[in-house]
Amino acid sequence: MKILADDKASAPLLEVAGLRVEFGQGKTRVRAVRDVSLSVRRRRTLALVGESGSGKTTVGRAIIRLLKPAAGTIRFDGTDISSLSESGFRPYRKRIQMIFQDPYSSLDPRLSIRGSLLEALELGRPDGKSEWEDILAAKMRLVGLAPEYLGRYPHEFSGGQRQRIGIARALCVEPEFLICDEPVSSLDVSIQAQILNLLMDLQEELGLAYLFISHDLRVVKHIAQEVAVMQRGEIVEFKETEALYRSPDHPYTRTLLDAIPGR
Repeated sequence: MKILADDKASAPLLEVAGLRVEFGQGKTRVRAVRDVSLSVRRRRTLALVGESGSGKTTVGRAIIRLLKPAAGTIRFDGTDISSLSESGFRPYRKRIQMIFQDPYSSLDPRLSIRGSLLEALELGRPDGKSEWEDILAAKMRLVGLAPEYLGRYPHEFSGGQRQRIGIARALCVEPEFLICDEPVSSLDVSIQAQILNLLMDLQEELGLAYLFISHDLRVVKHIAQEVAVMQRGEIVEFKETEALYRSPDHPYTRTLLDAIPGR
């Protein structure tokens, strides 16, 4: 059967089904993620929200293969990437990237910003080295930083600037899907808004899909079209954003909403 372009656009880019992640063995075994299922469509944002220790970051790390699931499937653009070998998964490392919570620890302090971005380019663009400097400059401009900053080092930047650099590094390989792991939680409120606006602008311009991980429902209200709420390794509520804020069903979701100042 021929797949129409409209069908592909409406199909999920990412589908997770029955995901289980465990740590330890025997009596010390901990089920950090239990039977989690979710999906993210192209050009859309799903927020995965919960308190520290709820399992949300573990889900993100399992998707990108930083952790090995005990069970479940992870399908990306129709392919079960959870069953691929490391070499088979390598092309998907360019299509799926992660932005980390602490932009300073995710950047090598020994490398200039040019060096950090070049590491990403070497992963995704083995040819065309003559164009790399132009690509680096374009990515810096894309996130609102001057290309002249490429020669500087991470300690010379503010937290918000470092997070912009982390985003630029992720974009170097032209990904389709970004896992944003608490990308604004370490930033001042005014800087949080700037980074959220940047992510929304990039989604519109580049057609990106996001899994946006956060402990704060206040933060995800404007960036996400859907919200999945996690508690103790399970998704306890999954709704469109407006519906969840208007009429949450689960007591835990109501507790998270009640914690928003001035709501």
